[in-house]
Amino acid sequence: METTASDFSTDVIEASRTTPVLVDFWAPWCGPCRQLGPTLEQLDAERDDWRLVKVNVDEHNDLARQYGVRGIPAVKLFVDGTVEAEFTGALPRHAIEKWLDEHLPSEEKETLRQAQAALRDGRREDAAELLAPLAESKEASPETRLLLASALVFDAPERALTLIDTLDVADPALRQQREAVQTLGRLLTRDPDLPDTDTAATYREALAALREEAFDDALSHFIDVVREDRSLDDDGARKACVALFTLLGPDHPVTKTHRRTFDTSLY
Repeated sequence: METTASDFSTDVIEASRTTPVLVDFWAPWCGPCRQLGPTLEQLDAERDDWRLVKVNVDEHNDLARQYGVRGIPAVKLFVDGTVEAEFTGALPRHAIEKWLDEHLPSEEKETLRQAQAALRDGRREDAAELLAPLAESKEASPETRLLLASALVFDAPERALTLIDTLDVADPALRQQREAVQTLGRLLTRDPDLPDTDTAATYREALAALREEAFDDALSHFIDVVREDRSLDDDGARKACVALFTLLGPDHPVTKTHRRTFDTSLY
């Protein structure tokens, strides 16, 4: 549907509080607009999780200026009254579908947001309870399974390792998170063969503290081992520190206490 400046608030802003609205800023003389328009209209007819609204910038240049349109076609996705995402130019259908899937709100995305907040607050059981029903689905995203594994790794490390056993993630941050779960899961489920040395004894103390979730003590001992013998348990102490910092996050008090000391211990 076409909208006007006087109807924009109703057709887009208010409507997007119920259903996301995709706004296509276009002009009749614009070749790329004529290429993109039919694709958006076809997608709009096929899907019911968003609706299309078109704005002719020749007739409503004030709206184009208000929303920072500098080139057309310009597409903006409105969710809850604000612009959630946007792109400029005539993208092919498959790229538009990928863009929509990435930015449209969904039950899984909202659950992930709530679970991430729970993990940041240290509420692992709440996060696991939120994620478990989604993770059981064959369509569950790798991020969902990885987040559940992160929530479970200290309480059920074997299950956490199973969840990520065949997980394929491309995003560097998700790969780092997967490696952190793998590292901690292995440390919590195996008894390493260690020499009879003082450094090995400190490493055992670190592992015991880790199993008790005494992260402050665990990191202190692991850092002592990093200083003395990086080769112990295949550099296990350093890997454990990195894994803990990754899962606890940069703002966790334990991370803030030990991160600088750990960094200096490497040199």
